[in-house]
Amino acid sequence: MKRLFFFMICAAVLVSCGQQNNHKANVALIEQYVLAVEELDYESIENVLDENYLGLGPSIGDSIRKPEVIETLKINFEHLYENIDYDRSRSIAVTIPDGSEKGEWVSTWAELTITYKEDQNRVRLWTNSIYQIENGKIVKSYTFYNEADVLEQLGYVFINPDDL
Repeated sequence: MKRLFFFMICAAVLVSCGQQNNHKANVALIEQYVLAVEELDYESIENVLDENYLGLGPSIGDSIRKPEVIETLKINFEHLYENIDYDRSRSIAVTIPDGSEKGEWVSTWAELTITYKEDQNRVRLWTNSIYQIENGKIVKSYTFYNEADVLEQLGYVFINPDDL
């Protein structure tokens, strides 16, 4: 009985250590991704996304696959964004043991500053991105931020059609 108890404790410690190492590697992968975004380096971004990558959000119905991500980033980095800075970024890794979203996940909260090329306008926004990791690649992400806030910072005005 003592041996069984000792074996169970050893197994729990080994599983816990393995998860911690995996969590550290997953957070490091997301930090690599964030750095590539800050450096406007779409080639490095391409390297961390899985071939079957699916990005979702910020709105319901928004989705994008890896080829479209890379093409959109090339256009935005070359013509739209001067720079993107992640400030006060924090990440946490978790393992979801079962269910439809089973797997390794990293959630990142950040305050971003985006500076646009043409008029040097800046927007600051809070974001939350949640990444699913498999085999050292990002396979899925959910991204949330307040699109209306960004548009207002760029000078857009929202008018209720009933007031027209």
